[in-house]
Amino acid sequence: MKEINKLDNAIALVGSVVLFAGLLLQFMKFEFAPYVYLVGAILFAWIQVKYGYEGKNIVIRRLRKQQLIGAMVLVLTGVVMLLWHRNEWIVCLSIASVLELYTAFRIPQEEEKEKNR
Repeated sequence: MKEINKLDNAIALVGSVVLFAGLLLQFMKFEFAPYVYLVGAILFAWIQVKYGYEGKNIVIRRLRKQQLIGAMVLVLTGVVMLLWHRNEWIVCLSIASVLELYTAFRIPQEEEKEKNR
């Protein structure tokens, strides 16, 4: 996997903080909350899409695909927040969270295994 540079790392961090702030605002029922969330989700997803895996390990390739699906579902959550004004977005957010959390732990494990071979 490519090494992330400092600027992109900062963009991902800002995106995740803005994403979380948008969620908090959504829980407090602010009208502009979906837009804040969507900006954060797009920044976060953009960095994940930008840094792909170019190796041959099939497990890491599968995990990266799952990670990208999770990132896209994060963006979809923001769209659902905008279109439907009830709590359906929580289902999308839950799916994205599970995918992102799972891959956040599994990808480094697999990279460590690959490095030790």
